[in-house]
Amino acid sequence: MKISLGAKTLVYPTPVLVIGTYDASGKPNVMTASWAGICCSQPPCVAVALRKATYSYGNILERKAFTISIPSETSVKEADYFGLVSGRNTDKLARAKLTPVKSKIVDAPYVKEFPLVLECRLVQVSDLGLHTQFIGEVLDAKAEENVIGSGGAVDIKLLKPLVFTPDTQGYYGIGQFVAKVFSAGKEI
Repeated sequence: MKISLGAKTLVYPTPVLVIGTYDASGKPNVMTASWAGICCSQPPCVAVALRKATYSYGNILERKAFTISIPSETSVKEADYFGLVSGRNTDKLARAKLTPVKSKIVDAPYVKEFPLVLECRLVQVSDLGLHTQFIGEVLDAKAEENVIGSGGAVDIKLLKPLVFTPDTQGYYGIGQFVAKVFSAGKEI
């Protein structure tokens, strides 16, 4: 028997993503966000939902661009820190001793030390209530060579991305391989 938990945002797991933007003066800023995901295959698009109170919110509207840097398990402290303080009065990247890299494709920075990056052009904004959803078309994805598997794709076991549990407020790594997509169900 299922127990009602009420209306809650319980999608498991949620990604831990670091959103990169420039402010009006060109200062790089990053923030951690988990209300996000893939929202279209063609063209490739991702959605991220931010509160209006965040510094990144205005930066995305101003620059019409953002990046998503995906931290690995070894960067949990930095990823958490990026969600603890505002970029309005703190240079988060300098404080965390990480390197902002200016994208050559969009008007936003990404984190050099994080193994996977998506460079996004803002294509749609939807006010949802407490959060605003920003949809970005992915113009390029960049990955460190050491997270590319033998087949030429990103290997999740090498990437070791962080995931987040919204109700218990925990960070976790990814578990073991379970089954191949579009294959496991064929046994039914």
